Amino acid sequence: MQPEAATTPFRPASHHWLISWPLIVGVLSYLFLLRLGQSLLNDGDTLLHIATGQWILQHGTVPDTDPFSHTMRGTPWIAHEWLSQVFLALAHQWGDWGGVVSLTALAFSLTLAWFTRALLKHLEPVYALLFAAMALLMSASHLLARPHLLTMPLLMVWTIELVRASDEGRGPRLWMLPLMTLWTNMHGGFTLGLALVGVFALEAVLLSRPQHRWATVRIWALFLLLAAGCSLISPYGIQGIFFTWDLIFNSSYAIDNISEWLSPNFHTFQGLEVWLLGALALFIHQGLRLPIFRLLLMLGFVHLALKHGRYVEFLGLLVPLFVAAPLAAQWQARRQGQAQLESLDRFFHRLAQPAGLGASTLALAGLLSFSALIFKTQPIEPNASVAPAPAIAAVQAQGIRGPVLNDYALGGYLIYVGIPPFIDGRADMYRTDFLKAYMEALTLRETDSLKNLLDRYRVEWTLLTPGMPAVSMLDHLKGWERLYTDSNTVVHVNRRPPPPAQGTEPR
Repeated sequence: MQPEAATTPFRPASHHWLISWPLIVGVLSYLFLLRLGQSLLNDGDTLLHIATGQWILQHGTVPDTDPFSHTMRGTPWIAHEWLSQVFLALAHQWGDWGGVVSLTALAFSLTLAWFTRALLKHLEPVYALLFAAMALLMSASHLLARPHLLTMPLLMVWTIELVRASDEGRGPRLWMLPLMTLWTNMHGGFTLGLALVGVFALEAVLLSRPQHRWATVRIWALFLLLAAGCSLISPYGIQGIFFTWDLIFNSSYAIDNISEWLSPNFHTFQGLEVWLLGALALFIHQGLRLPIFRLLLMLGFVHLALKHGRYVEFLGLLVPLFVAAPLAAQWQARRQGQAQLESLDRFFHRLAQPAGLGASTLALAGLLSFSALIFKTQPIEPNASVAPAPAIAAVQAQGIRGPVLNDYALGGYLIYVGIPPFIDGRADMYRTDFLKAYMEALTLRETDSLKNLLDRYRVEWTLLTPGMPAVSMLDHLKGWERLYTDSNTVVHVNRRPPPPAQGTEPR
């Protein structure tokens, strides 16, 4: 495989207008996400994040207790994605829903462009482009306007530098440390960044020469300590790290029951299956081998992808960075003496050089201007499946107030429109006992579970999705009547007198 073209001391002015494969990949991926448009908003958590960002901007501080729900009001809550939520709120304020889509698309397109640039250091362009296409396919199911997508550029830059530092026998550069602080305040995934430092530090130490081993230990240990220190610079301090621990080890019920935490369903098309079969065929056919640490890293991410669907994207975006250098060396040895398509190679390699500043600036300005034009002429908004505006309008027209029992996916919209939800996407705050009682009530696990839940929280109306067992029971439950129905939501209203509050006796 050919390395990235070397930089020459003198470049003509026309170089500023050179285009490159990373620039092309970035532009195409941005346009692809722009084409998806409304699909990026098809998650109730997006509305929750925007509402939280608006709350932070309005109050000038980050919340430490729940300010939104009627079931958990005042309960301790860590808004660990607070800075991303502010960015989403500002994008919504300045550009409505089109601004939210544009911000998300820009973050992912930058990620894929830097991914392609990193691979071109080792791989021929055709292979780097193939990996980029697979990365897009692997990420498709999780392309949503949420904080994880805004932090993907940070994850990409961080991983690229760690891989290069290990490959080149040096320590990571200190300019990365501010990225850790930024990442910490944008998404809980920063703990993956710390874990990767530990893995590559171990690799660097064990592969270093004996006479350099102690120096290698000191360099990587210092960087790990500094990175950990930078991760504490947030409103929540060390609680941000404990959040990840708590999510993994104390939220098993939520992980086993919330869709994005479930294993991929291979009865439908999965980019993961394409990736796994392709990797298996490649390694068997070519007889390729990986260094032990890179093999263990790849297997670790395969395990995560098979266990939780939300981690599939890591296989596409990170594993190629780990394996590019060792695989490129083996492919190069096998290709020696083989005939190549020289004219095609020259075309691909011509675009492998870094893009010029002028071309990059023009592309960014053009994409943002195009986005503004598109969303001005064709405004978008979240789908009714996560933003049931007609149902809420029907409730408000009837003057119905009081506590609601809502579908898990609709809690974000309720917060967005100022209605305290029963539950929303903050599963870490609601905890196992509450989630279990809620889910068992909606699925009628026990005969009286739904009725008991309605009475306990003095629920006055419900906002659920058609087909749920609870909807059928509400149709027959004494004192309840169906107020509104469409293809996405069903509203029931409590027409009987409310039960006495707990701890009081009826008169």
